[in-house]
Amino acid sequence: MTRLDAAGDEDVQQASDCDGPRSLRLEARDVPLGGVRAMEVRRILPHRELPMVGAWCFLDRFGPQEALMRVEPHPHIGLQTVTWPFVGEVHHRDSVGSDVVVTRGELNLMTSGAGISHSEYSVGEHPIPLDALQLWIALPENRRHGAPSFERHTALPTLELQAPGGEPAGTATVVMGELAGTTSPASAFTPLVGAEIVVLAGSTARIPLRREWEYALVGAFGAANVAAGLGADASGPGDVDPAAATLGPHELLYLGIGRDHIDVTAAEPATLFLIGGEPFESDLVMWWNFVGRTHDEIVEARDAWEAGSTRFGHVVPHGDERVPAPPLPGVRLTPRRRRP
Repeated sequence: MTRLDAAGDEDVQQASDCDGPRSLRLEARDVPLGGVRAMEVRRILPHRELPMVGAWCFLDRFGPQEALMRVEPHPHIGLQTVTWPFVGEVHHRDSVGSDVVVTRGELNLMTSGAGISHSEYSVGEHPIPLDALQLWIALPENRRHGAPSFERHTALPTLELQAPGGEPAGTATVVMGELAGTTSPASAFTPLVGAEIVVLAGSTARIPLRREWEYALVGAFGAANVAAGLGADASGPGDVDPAAATLGPHELLYLGIGRDHIDVTAAEPATLFLIGGEPFESDLVMWWNFVGRTHDEIVEARDAWEAGSTRFGHVVPHGDERVPAPPLPGVRLTPRRRRP
């Protein structure tokens, strides 16, 4: 899935300084996509209170649902798309020649660079069960003008998670970046992590963090209580109260920086997704499927797509079908700051 709705209040955002631990819980909001897509999508990032977490600037969940996905060719600039399925299969084609089906446990990673286009179809001609996360990673200045590329990773590293007492408590699959010394083979251009966390029933899993990175946990399946450690040398408002940090599906808990671990407790099996990384280097202007730095960059990309420019290539075997760009808003796009 991708961001195909018309412009909204999340279209511009700013990488804001985070100066300490936080406990901010956000609920996903429904995004009507309508048309032939007719998909149920819940969006968590960007949010008025939280534009991004590290370089992670967008997070949608489509599903669980039965749907016939037919997303025709559409463009991207300035980002990587991370597709992480829970249920169902998605057929991806793009303008660099990729033609793959991604399924549970596999990662589709598309790097747009200066421009790419792609399509996404569910497999088959009838509605099927679908459930997946799609996330965007903003590309840094030294990569966002480069060539587009695509990667498919069918084997990703995992690490065993232990309880504070040392007993087995769950697993982490490192989808992007690095967690506790375990590194994904996927290409990352800023220091970050994206990992699926599975906590065993009746267990407390301790997840080590980097104190200089900011983090957030996203609930996927089941419910979990989160307590976050500051470390003995930290100064700050104190740990997250576990009773106030119950995390369910379609919720995000932002933790800020300055924590050396989180403890996640689940009465029943729970699955979560951890995102985090070094606070991002630049302010962002986001609109439609584009991540840039200025209003003029967005206008230039939109004009190129509408004119059929070779900048975005052609998705084979598609013909002339494509998703048209929506009208630009009547105001100049500017970065939006995170609220205090």
